[in-house]
Formats: sequence, structure tokens, C-alpha cells
Amino acid sequence: MDDKQIIGRLEEVDFPELSLYGITAKIDTGAYTSSLHCYDIREEKGVLYFKLLNAPQTEFKVQDQKFTEYSQKNIKNSFGEIEKRFIIKTVVKIAGKNVKTFISLTNRGTMKYPVLIGRKLLKNRFIVDVALVNNLSVESTAN
Repeated sequence: MDDKQIIGRLEEVDFPELSLYGITAKIDTGAYTSSLHCYDIREEKGVLYFKLLNAPQTEFKVQDQKFTEYSQKNIKNSFGEIEKRFIIKTVVKIAGKNVKTFISLTNRGTMKYPVLIGRKLLKNRFIVDVALVNNLSVESTAN
């Protein structure tokens, strides 16, 4: 248990292989998989193309991505509907730890946070304290 790090309900994450840094992620122990906001997701001749962080995330530029290793999976979204999503494997840096994990790609444009971190990534690595944000107490961040 002592090798597990305590994190908060919101954490800043990096995706170094995607050149994305300092993104606020919602830590969601109710979700099994993690997801990343993207759009214009398409598959052409065995290659997966997508764009990351569009207009609502104005501090980030639009980045075109291309993956040749990916899969598809049916995932239940937050509304209880089944979506067929593309899955990529990439590194997520959270609380100083680099974790190689599977991330589902979906349009989270209507959600408050562009990244959702689920149980599969958290398991045996982190303990979530909902009173914390970015591993700081809520009281200390309010001052």
C-alpha cells in the first residue's frame, strides 16, 4: 500500500508521446477506462487519424495525430449509451509517474475536462482523495 501515491479528484496530466502537457484530468473511479478528447477521428487504409484539443481549448493548438497500432472497443459512455471507440496505447504522466496505458478516443467537447482517468489506470498505482485537487488540499488552493 505504501507504494501507491495519493492523488486528487482533478490532476494535471501529460501525454508526452502526443506532445500534450499540463492538461487537467478528471479522476473518475466510476469509469473503467480512461478517455481523451479528440475529434475528426477516422480510419483510412489501416491508419487511425484524429485531431487533439480543438477550439474550446484555446491555449492548445490543434494537433493532427496518426497511429498504425490501435484497436476498437464498445464502451458505455456517461449517458449509458454504448459507443464503438478507437483505443490507442500511450504514456500518461500523472503525479510524476509515467504509465503506459490504453486510452479511448472520444469527443469530450461538451465535457468540462478533456481527459478522464479511469480505474484501469489507477488500480494498484494511486489512491484518490476527493478532498484534493492536483494533490493539494482544497483549503490550501483556495488561499
